[in-house]
Amino acid sequence: MTNRLETYPSRNVVCSRCGTEFTCALSGPCWCAEEDVRLPMPLDGEDCLCRECLRKAAAQARPQDPFSAGT
Repeated sequence: MTNRLETYPSRNVVCSRCGTEFTCALSGPCWCAEEDVRLPMPLDGEDCLCRECLRKAAAQARPQDPFSAGT
């Protein structure tokens, strides 16, 4: 049986896109949970993205508003 209260240590991660190093806290609140966007899980072979790359990926994934094209 799995202990649901088990805590996991923070891990050091290197952004899959730009190489920036950051910390991921699997057992507690992570900075990515504070972001307004939610993206699919990383592709095979990728790990988490840093804050900047996450925001860039979210902006690219967001559908463009056809009414703001000329502004």
